[in-house]
Amino acid sequence: MFQYILRRTLLMFPTLLGVTIIVFAIINLAPGSPVERKIQEMQFGGAGSQSVESSSSNTGISQEVIDALNKQYGFDKPIHVRYWIWLKNLATLDFGESFTYEEPVTNVIMSKFPVSLQFGLISLFLSYLICIPLGVLKAIFNGSKFDYISSFIIMAMYSIPGFMLGILLIVFFAGGQFLDWFPAGELYSDDYDYYSFVGKVQDRIWHFVLPCISYMIGQFTVLTMLQKNSLLEEIKKDYIRTARAKGLSEKVVYLKHALRNALIPIVTGIGSFLSVFFAGSLLIETIFNLDGMGLLGYQSILERDYNVIMGLTFIQSILMLLGNLISDMAYVLVDPRIDFK
Repeated sequence: MFQYILRRTLLMFPTLLGVTIIVFAIINLAPGSPVERKIQEMQFGGAGSQSVESSSSNTGISQEVIDALNKQYGFDKPIHVRYWIWLKNLATLDFGESFTYEEPVTNVIMSKFPVSLQFGLISLFLSYLICIPLGVLKAIFNGSKFDYISSFIIMAMYSIPGFMLGILLIVFFAGGQFLDWFPAGELYSDDYDYYSFVGKVQDRIWHFVLPCISYMIGQFTVLTMLQKNSLLEEIKKDYIRTARAKGLSEKVVYLKHALRNALIPIVTGIGSFLSVFFAGSLLIETIFNLDGMGLLGYQSILERDYNVIMGLTFIQSILMLLGNLISDMAYVLVDPRIDFK
């Protein structure tokens, strides 16, 4: 197992190198650049889209100013030199400065981090807390009225995109046209600072309900049905027949013997607890007015904020690779018969 972990760890370095090279090349070769965005702001207030050369000839900006901007943003060097500089700075976790926010990329990402962290962790925890017991119950009562009704409900929920569900929740439960039970968005109320500690906790929970439902909806259905089908497949095996033949109760057969092996497909998502730190949905965050990672990534692409894009890409890639490794290790914990060599 140790050798396997070591090999996987060593393979992360060329994988990360390949990912960053591809992303760096794509964003630098794509039309538009921070220099052009700056020129547009200077001349047109951000409207329009044209190249640096046409800006120089048609908007009255001198070539000296453009050259100064290129030097300021580091675009006076070839693309491979810029990538090498970025790679060297990465050794000290220096992602450079954001062209949009004009502050270190690390500070920009960390300012958005708490929003995605809260919703990511809560959604992951609630999904597993609810889906595993629900999937077990559906397997135990397979074919019953409970199974059919619950399947219909969760499949209907799965067919609704998260952002569309968010809109419907706001319309029906956040003062849209019907009930006014929950706030429509943001993380807390305007007078949050004046609440007691208990009041602050209650206010946060109240603001989290609708966005969390929208975040969880897709994963919730998949995990529930995966748990149910995995357990149904497990109880057909010979060792379960043997356990029943010994006179064991159905509760012991399901929960002690079958459930552990049925959890093996579920642990594939355990490693995602790292990537949820940077999870984010652009549409859901926009609907509920949440300033998280999804919105940051989208705005960075629009603004051609290369350093922020590269910072997000690197961090999300390394978390995904570490998450996959943790999922493999979870396999071994659930089923000791699995041995990675």
